[in-house]
Amino acid sequence: MTIDLTPEQAHVMDVIDSTREHVFVTGRAGTGKSTLLQEFVRRTEKSLVIAAPTGVAALAVGGQTIHSLFRLPIGLVTPNTKMYPLTDDARTLMRKIDTLVIDEVSMVRCDLLDAIDRRLRATRGRRSEPFGGIQVVMFGDPYQLPPVLKEGVEKQYLVDNYPSPWFFDAKVWHEAQPRVVELTDVLRQSEDDFRDVLDRMRMGNMTADDGAMLNEVGARRPLPADVITLAATNHTANTINAKALAELPGKVKIAKAHVDGEFGGQLPAEEELELKPGARVMFLRNDSAMDGGRWVNGTLGTVIKVDGVVHVATDDLPDEPVEVKPVVWEKIQYTYDADKNVVEADIQATFEQFPLRLAWAVTIHKSQGQTLDSAILDFGRGTFADGQAYVAFSRIRTLDGIYLSRELKPSDIRVDARVVSFMKTAKDNDRLID
Repeated sequence: MTIDLTPEQAHVMDVIDSTREHVFVTGRAGTGKSTLLQEFVRRTEKSLVIAAPTGVAALAVGGQTIHSLFRLPIGLVTPNTKMYPLTDDARTLMRKIDTLVIDEVSMVRCDLLDAIDRRLRATRGRRSEPFGGIQVVMFGDPYQLPPVLKEGVEKQYLVDNYPSPWFFDAKVWHEAQPRVVELTDVLRQSEDDFRDVLDRMRMGNMTADDGAMLNEVGARRPLPADVITLAATNHTANTINAKALAELPGKVKIAKAHVDGEFGGQLPAEEELELKPGARVMFLRNDSAMDGGRWVNGTLGTVIKVDGVVHVATDDLPDEPVEVKPVVWEKIQYTYDADKNVVEADIQATFEQFPLRLAWAVTIHKSQGQTLDSAILDFGRGTFADGQAYVAFSRIRTLDGIYLSRELKPSDIRVDARVVSFMKTAKDNDRLID
């Protein structure tokens, strides 16, 4: 099924598909970065691999984790860190690919991006060229997902050797000088006032009037019972879901996942999914086009019955319940087929489960990429990560869909000044506009 791209997306598609330039595609929440990535992968004839910093992110884009693809150790990776040896197949693969796609690159630390660069230069025998001469196309928004930095030796090394832990301060970034393009057409929100507030929140320029408006809208009471809560912490989300499930009549039915092979610690769905009629749920992936595309990743609904399949009345079409069957997530590993002269994605392990999670509440982090008509935002004792409030607010389509469990505080709006500085400079590097 072909997706119609916006003129802006189509222009970026042409750049990344018709050139060998390194490109970083960024943009506000809701500008269609994920759609563009998926369409590039589907349409291109380039020999490519897709990598992501976490297992869940890799599964979402049908790729492989950076660490497994490049055989890199977990944690700090310095020029003196001993890397895992490459198999002959892995070595051949790296020599044959044209393009490396990295999703959620904002979570990729500078030392990891430099490690990818060193691995490719050495393996491809092109030590003087960034990334060993292959094209690297990166997707992500540094205003939303920051890299993880551990205290101690790891942090001290990065402080001593890099301006910041961000990917854009990697040594290879400054040598490769990727073209930076920021998608600007917001497809999720249509209200100009709301989009303007989100823009200022994203960049840390919110005004007192902005905060007052959000607090006035969010203070409406009572809080609606059928609206999802986006919580700052796992503990809050789990507590809300457990309490709501326990209050429903009837016995809990448990759907156990079937795992074949070594899937690793990051699972795409619950290993044991607890359900009852009346449970609020969120879909975790799109329905197949073959089955009619009855829901998308993030669709909300209510369980009607559990009898081998799960019957769900979606919020979009409550009078047309759908039967939900288990689906299979595949953990892949890229290989090169010399006979066919193609890069292939081989299945290493599978995880089979209903594509659902309880959804009276989810964490703000797990709401990443979702579009919601309305939500209760619960920042608890306060946000603890840069961009967390922006991610939460930007999930919601309209101002009228915002509810706040407590008043929004200025301290909830956290933005890394280094990101603001980088993005201002990056716009000078955007040569897409004639």
